[in-house]
Amino acid sequence: MNTREGAVAGWLFKEEPNHYSYSDLERDGETLWDGVDNNLARKNLRLVKTGDTVLYYHTGKERAIVGEMQVVAGPMPDPGSDDAKAVVVKVKPICRWKKPLSLDRVKKDAQLAEWDLVRLGRLSVMPVSANQWRRILELRDADTAEA
Repeated sequence: MNTREGAVAGWLFKEEPNHYSYSDLERDGETLWDGVDNNLARKNLRLVKTGDTVLYYHTGKERAIVGEMQVVAGPMPDPGSDDAKAVVVKVKPICRWKKPLSLDRVKKDAQLAEWDLVRLGRLSVMPVSANQWRRILELRDADTAEA
């Protein structure tokens, strides 16, 4: 799969921190990423591979990338759903970012203007191209250095 800016380097998964936060993932050590209902998000989730790196994005009031996780299994049918199209992957934490990268900061960056995070606000699972990944890390590192 390719995005507008090159091959997929990783993924971004969104979650409401009041439902399941990065802290919850750290506490649990791993979890099944489930509850994805949107057809495009499910299509993306089916393309995820074991070993892929995923940006963890807190929705709601925080609206920021807060850390990274790794896919350790999947995709597979959702064992907790009667919906035959429901899919899950198993993830584990890699690292919490010292400073979250806000959606506002991402939206202000011209290099990320075409990214699904900016264009498709409700999409919960999306690819991150190699160029986007590089730029996100540059923004994160610049913001961390300023803090």
